[in-house]
Amino acid sequence: MFEFAIHRTQGHARRGLLTLNHGAVDTPQFMPVGTYGTVKGITPDGLKAVGAQIILGNTFHLWLRPGLDVVRHFGGLHRLIGWDKPILTDSGGFQVWSLGAMRKINEEGVRFASPVNGDKLFLTPEVSMQIQTVLNSDIVMQFDECTPYDVIRRGETHITTEAEARASMELSLRWAARCKTEFARLENPNALFGIVQGGMFEPLRDASLEGLIALDLPGYAIGGLSVGEPKEDMLRLLRHTAPRLPAHKPRYLMGVGTPEDLVEGVAAGIDLFDCVMPTRNARNGHLFTRFGDLRIRNARFKFDERPIDETCACATCKQFSRAYLHHLDRCGEMLFSMLATTHNLHYYLQVMRAMRQALDAGSFDAFTQQFHAERARGVG
Repeated sequence: MFEFAIHRTQGHARRGLLTLNHGAVDTPQFMPVGTYGTVKGITPDGLKAVGAQIILGNTFHLWLRPGLDVVRHFGGLHRLIGWDKPILTDSGGFQVWSLGAMRKINEEGVRFASPVNGDKLFLTPEVSMQIQTVLNSDIVMQFDECTPYDVIRRGETHITTEAEARASMELSLRWAARCKTEFARLENPNALFGIVQGGMFEPLRDASLEGLIALDLPGYAIGGLSVGEPKEDMLRLLRHTAPRLPAHKPRYLMGVGTPEDLVEGVAAGIDLFDCVMPTRNARNGHLFTRFGDLRIRNARFKFDERPIDETCACATCKQFSRAYLHHLDRCGEMLFSMLATTHNLHYYLQVMRAMRQALDAGSFDAFTQQFHAERARGVG
């Protein structure tokens, strides 16, 4: 099942409902990242408690571990990991990009050595579709080449040229067509999304989108951002590309970003987001709050009796003080990562919930002004 309905708009911002085989997702929505089938530091029940409606898994990593034989035995990823709500799986393109010189890309696909055991592997658009069919993810992403912002040649860093970005984008378009063909052959009952590439060049983004629209896919994502480019370039490409995506289909911004990025993304017309930032930062003592970011390792919190955020209703803030969290972090206790992750994910999902409420009320512009003012105020 796949349906997408837009209920409210304000400017480019949209309020909608995405219905998938494993349930409905209110949009705009943030997806916690569960690369290996687990969102680090929190249980599936904990995810539901903070308001998660959909999570992200990764095709590349789940293919390597636990492997398709295990996932197939459980009838898909949902039963294996104990999560009965929707799952989106990234196709592996970003992970292939991150392998750098360890991989070789050609028209057919990507050859690389497994970072787990060194096995020689070959990942193609067809293989990616086959893996994601076994995973039974509600949203399947096309296999693409993530166009890098810069590359290292002869020991020096070079910004990716327009010609290089064009070649990469056109390869991703050809791979998208192969993904659609294989997805149909497999009779996958879920939804396949295309990924707009094109580097830092607006005309290439437009060409990528034109080619993907011709494939008439159920949804579209913006890829190749948050790959090391300056923030002003990310915002420039986001604001250019997002409003041009098909208005009647869901729009997904991949791998972005900060709370401010989420608000910018929604204002530009994005419906879905994912990022490791709330969970990764939590494990490193960086906590997000309504009034800016808090570094719990700072010695000034040693005797602080207040919660992380006095306006937050998460389980961590209801029960524990900054002083206790500071102590747990200094001692390297795993409970710290769990409590911090709960808070950061609750915060991210609360920001999304507040944006949906503002769109329902027709007050999104007022929300954005208040959001930025409060974030700039700083933590007491």
